Amino acid sequence: MATQATGAAPRPDSGPGGGRRRASAKGEQTRARLIAAARTLLAGDGAGRFTTRNVAALCGVSHGMCHYHFADRTELIVAVVQDIRPEWITPLEEAVAEPGGYAERADRVLALLTRPESPDLARLHAALHWLALNDERVRTALEAEYARWRSAFVWLFRCLVEERGSGADPVPLGEAFAAAVDGLAAIGSLDGTVDDGRVLRTLLDSLSARA
Repeated sequence: MATQATGAAPRPDSGPGGGRRRASAKGEQTRARLIAAARTLLAGDGAGRFTTRNVAALCGVSHGMCHYHFADRTELIVAVVQDIRPEWITPLEEAVAEPGGYAERADRVLALLTRPESPDLARLHAALHWLALNDERVRTALEAEYARWRSAFVWLFRCLVEERGSGADPVPLGEAFAAAVDGLAAIGSLDGTVDDGRVLRTLLDSLSARA
């Protein structure tokens, strides 16, 4: 016969697996801190002082702890590549995905593209590009992120094609606009007199006429 349970109910984090859950949460926090420290180093000194040992020191953990979470330097860099996605790709995807016609979506996209990029993010992108030149795994990870970024522009033109019911291919239109945005960003980093908004609007209108 079953007996009635007595005493306090077990705590949610106690019993089988409870310790593991606490350890896992702490591990995720440490991992996030290591990524944040890696970002700080890359944005501050580029790749010059970027080692797992320096990241661990900045984070305030042991070098061994850094390698517990990341097998090597490249794995940490790839984690940084993925970590910055919400700061430049996700907002663009959301701008295209939100309800509205093509004109409304295009206005939201242009508003994002003409918003000044934070200096830290700009330096971080520059450092990641340099690292990608010498590390195939970093290049592959960064290439995948840029493919996703470009696909948002293709998605925008696909909305226009569907709205008009035309047979135009949105892929080259989106890819052309993405290439122009990337090139304009490079020019803008050297010449602050370029009117990004006017150039992008002119190009977008020109490409839209072909859809």
